[in-house]
Amino acid sequence: MDLSALRRAVEEVELVDAHAHNIVSIDSNFPFIHAFSEAYGDAVSFSPHSLSFKRSLRDISELYGSEPSLQAIEQHRRVSGLQSITTSCFKAARISTILIDDGLKLDKKHDLEWHRSFAPVVGRILRIERVAEEILDEGLTDGRSWTLNSFTEVFVSKLKSVSGEIFGFKSIAAYRSGLEINPNVTDKEAEDGLYQDLTAGKPVRVANKDFIDYIFSISLEVAQCYDLPMQIHTGFGDKDLDMRLSNPLHLRAVLEDKRFLKSRIVLLHASYPFSREASYLASVYSQIYLDFGLAIPKLSVHGMISSVKELLELAPINKVMFSTDGYAFPETFYIGAKRSREVLFSVLRDACIDGDLSIPEAVEAAKDIFARNSIRFYKISSTNCLASSEYSLVSKLNINSSEFDSSLVRIIFVDGSGQHRNRVVPRKRFDDVVTKNGVGLACCVMAMASYIDGPAEGSGLNAVGEIRLMPDLSTRVRIPWSKQEEMVLCDMQIKAGTPWEYCPREALRQVSKILKDEFDLEMKAGFENEFYLLKSITREGKEEWLPFDTSNYCSSSAFDAASSILREITASILSLGISVEQLHAEAGNGQFEFALGYTTCTKSADNLIYSREVVRAIARKHGLLATFAPKYKLDDLGSGSHVHLSLWQNGKNVFMAADGSTKHGISKIGEEFMAGVLHHLPSVLAFITPLPNSYDRLQPNTWSGAYLCWGNENKEAPLRASSPPGTPNGLVSNFEIKSFDGSANPHLGLAAIIAAGIDGLRRHLPLPEPVDTNPNPEKLQRLPTSLSESLEALHKDDLLKEFIGEKLTVAIKAIRKAEIGHYSKNKDAYKNLIHIY
Repeated sequence: MDLSALRRAVEEVELVDAHAHNIVSIDSNFPFIHAFSEAYGDAVSFSPHSLSFKRSLRDISELYGSEPSLQAIEQHRRVSGLQSITTSCFKAARISTILIDDGLKLDKKHDLEWHRSFAPVVGRILRIERVAEEILDEGLTDGRSWTLNSFTEVFVSKLKSVSGEIFGFKSIAAYRSGLEINPNVTDKEAEDGLYQDLTAGKPVRVANKDFIDYIFSISLEVAQCYDLPMQIHTGFGDKDLDMRLSNPLHLRAVLEDKRFLKSRIVLLHASYPFSREASYLASVYSQIYLDFGLAIPKLSVHGMISSVKELLELAPINKVMFSTDGYAFPETFYIGAKRSREVLFSVLRDACIDGDLSIPEAVEAAKDIFARNSIRFYKISSTNCLASSEYSLVSKLNINSSEFDSSLVRIIFVDGSGQHRNRVVPRKRFDDVVTKNGVGLACCVMAMASYIDGPAEGSGLNAVGEIRLMPDLSTRVRIPWSKQEEMVLCDMQIKAGTPWEYCPREALRQVSKILKDEFDLEMKAGFENEFYLLKSITREGKEEWLPFDTSNYCSSSAFDAASSILREITASILSLGISVEQLHAEAGNGQFEFALGYTTCTKSADNLIYSREVVRAIARKHGLLATFAPKYKLDDLGSGSHVHLSLWQNGKNVFMAADGSTKHGISKIGEEFMAGVLHHLPSVLAFITPLPNSYDRLQPNTWSGAYLCWGNENKEAPLRASSPPGTPNGLVSNFEIKSFDGSANPHLGLAAIIAAGIDGLRRHLPLPEPVDTNPNPEKLQRLPTSLSESLEALHKDDLLKEFIGEKLTVAIKAIRKAEIGHYSKNKDAYKNLIHIY
């Protein structure tokens, strides 16, 4: 049997090292003897007598041309210097790519950029427990104590913010509490665990099992959302690990959890001595992949060969990957690579002799295990790592580059008429070009009305000029219903770094900054999403859209009928890191509502946009149409995007009175802010109810708020003081604006509200007495009954122009005027709104 082709393939392939750690400085206090052993303390003195130690010492001494002793090798290292020995090790190892878990604490370790001098491609693996510890050590910026909710918000935000920069997550749960991970830890159990870890003192060491299991579960959700793998330490390690709990069979609860069926989990270290168990898991669970680093070279030759053979007993070859688990010393990379080539040749040779593989199949298996599997699995290319510009890993391994170019990124923005729009680019171009330079967009798009793709007359915007849509990478997420795509929100800029005065997100940021600078306040917001689910029928050759069902408010049968859709919507929204507080059937036929958790204004507006995207897409997937149009059917109830607002200072809700001594349970600044919103509400409506159809919704006795007033838990008041469960008796935690609807640009709407509130604070406006009965039309001013009236109020109110900017205000007025003209002349045109909002 001629094995020369197999030998050549094994020796010549450039290795992709999918799991390693940082190299340390030559004067690090980390002892060099640890290059050969996982032992610590007194046990280290016995390590020179192990088979792997003796063999590895000879391997290194032969490379360096030194005596085969620890002292001689250490002398060679000191004389040659780190740069020289690292060059020698990596040149001999022929490693093209390293993915580095930089969460291992090592004295004087080098950063990822340093390693690029020795491997053409360098990427990062993020250790989740280390991220959690760093967050808890830093503490909250406002000095508050940690709660599970505040930790989760910061932790998930951190994971999401780096998702585009890393190649995967890693967990060392096996070292801390074992692999019998409970994916259904309750919030109370997790919070108790968090408290236990915090009370142990700083630096924080995440050690409580419930808290570790919670961290793992939410990290796996984020990983799945971003299509990132999760590496898990399994099998042997140093004595911090209880090996009885590192058997990967303990992961069954995670693997059987329906939330994680699309996750990708890598069992590191061949799971030794549980290699057969790992092989079994990879054969029956689509989520499981295998990596044999550390087992090679730490075992005897027989042990290394046996372990890899056991992995291949059941596991598909395209699920097995190479790594060195190199750490601290470049020699660990060299001996890991050298011995892996020798071991894999022996294993594949025997497979050919036994008849399991033909020689051509074995050649392909070698290329797959050493490089191609990892390139595909981790989606590695020279464009998404720290890589030499002239290096093309994909072409060197004859992999079709289209594998990496097929995914798309949607760059989403909302225009002045509240329509969601996007530009779409291949992910490679997004990463290479768009993240730095944005994509072009005609200026006039911001002035388009709902009924036509052309700028409104008098908007100040026309066919001349182009801006840049600059992606906000903190909002980049994997699209739940289309895993090959991502979406990201963007800012509108004249050029990279220079905001455009028509940008809605920038308008909200600027008004929020004024609130912060002048009053040290931050407004938080939480939206309620009302929408209809409609089904299509054809009657007399014409398409009609009818309600999904005809049940009543909070009907259990309505929820049951739509439960599969609502469940998928909820899961998708949650996968984006957006909190869902509750959902139910609304009062309209086929109408439902999602209540989202409150957060900072910009984040809340972003969340609303993504939630609308989810609802429409999932409904479309089920053959339905979801619409947020204010009043899709004139003889049924309308849909709003009610928003709950509160004021915060130093992490405390200061809209709520400090005690029960105030008349209405609202603080003085809360009353003044709310008074400003109430005072300017007629003109604010031009931003939060921007269509003529919006005013078909704002009718008495429809819980939408038709009269200029506020009330305590009065759903007929446009401003409702709210005391949800958990609020101390007699106090008010937030107020709701019921007028806000689903055709509004949420960033502009919130900006207008904050501007009105600031005026109330500046002028110390008094809050009138509440209306706690059904509003009396003889005593109360009617809110605008049409967009024309609201636009007239905006013309008379210069405040919003001061805060939002004259140019943007002029454009908004022009768009509203255009809407009025079109819909007044075309009485049935509102029926098309279901396809737009």
